[in-house]
Amino acid sequence: MAELPEELRNRPPRPAGQEPTATLTLDAYTRLRSELEELTISGRDTIAERIKAAREHGDIRENADYDAAKNEQGHNEARIRQIQEILLTAIVVEGSSGDVVAPGTIVEVRMDGDTEPTSYLVGSIEERHDTLEVLSTSSPLGQALLGRAPGETISYDGPRRTFAVEIVSVRPASAS
Repeated sequence: MAELPEELRNRPPRPAGQEPTATLTLDAYTRLRSELEELTISGRDTIAERIKAAREHGDIRENADYDAAKNEQGHNEARIRQIQEILLTAIVVEGSSGDVVAPGTIVEVRMDGDTEPTSYLVGSIEERHDTLEVLSTSSPLGQALLGRAPGETISYDGPRRTFAVEIVSVRPASAS
């Protein structure tokens, strides 16, 4: 695994009974850390400038610019709190070696009745990828695939029926 940031190396253990908010790869953790810095520094400054400019228009009781800026400020602060909570309690994992489906892997599956396989990045809803959809480890399909190997066919219950899924391949996400 790549060198962990200092805040991860020195993070106190999670209190007993506290569930992790997410299972993240180090890449996702680093991306979220950067997003948090962006929101807390330039995001807050930009919104403060918009609020200041809107106040200069006069009465704020009927000022759409002011209302929009305050609304944006609320969304920004909510996202800051969300990211802080994720970073504080998330489990950071090294991508799997590609032997089995795990967070940080790309799995190629053939769904029941499909001829072409579909590829997913397995991880948290906070993961991002340029070309692949993210398959959450907490989703029914994600849970059914975890720990499974290429060549296996699994089934999982969807909202209306049971699906059969063949695991075509698994590889580390860092190799993509």
